[in-house]
Amino acid sequence: MNKTIQFADWGQIPYKEAWDKQETLLQQIVQTKMHNRNLPSLEQQATQNYLIFCSHPHVYTLGKTGSLSNLLMNEETLHQNGIEFFKTNRGGDITYHGPGQIVGYPVIDLENFFTDIHRYMRSLEEVIIATLADYGLRGGRIPGSTGVWLDDDKPHRARKICAMGVRSSRWVTMHGWAFNINADLTYFNNIIPCGITDKAVTSLHKELELEQVNTEEVKNSLKTHFARIFEAEIG
Repeated sequence: MNKTIQFADWGQIPYKEAWDKQETLLQQIVQTKMHNRNLPSLEQQATQNYLIFCSHPHVYTLGKTGSLSNLLMNEETLHQNGIEFFKTNRGGDITYHGPGQIVGYPVIDLENFFTDIHRYMRSLEEVIIATLADYGLRGGRIPGSTGVWLDDDKPHRARKICAMGVRSSRWVTMHGWAFNINADLTYFNNIIPCGITDKAVTSLHKELELEQVNTEEVKNSLKTHFARIFEAEIG
């Protein structure tokens, strides 16, 4: 079991390019696993794990179980506003990616950690919750609504600060989270985020009442908590 995770920061990268790069990493890991099946245990190759941070130019992405009706713009309006749109192979409904977010893409072999997708999702949420606690904010969960929320125990005040959606193939993961740090929240007005009509969206800079949050500090916090929660070493 390889519990070392290779870290990469791709900076701002077009959504489709990042998706393709994730797919390449996933297929490399899957191929290693398939090759190992025909080898004695002592000759098997360790599978690699990756944690990728990035952000994207303005884009809406729809999960494989999502409804296109939750996109409130037509193709022409999207083009006029310089916004891309993709139907994806991740779970979840529609969400927004854009500048001012930290998007996290763990491409990891869960057989190096634990083979439980439910636990994996809760662990990703816990990484965000622990990071929010570093800033004096209490993040929480809402049953049936994957992601991290503030005031999760107050139905009329609950607001999402981090959306999540993943894909897994042979226990290898891709996609991940979109954590609103300094994001322009007006872009969420063009969708019904995650298909939820009665909840708001927020960001770290809004909650802290700061003009800008230091993104590099947040990234360091995320990496620290990811390593702790997954009992991994991030290099």
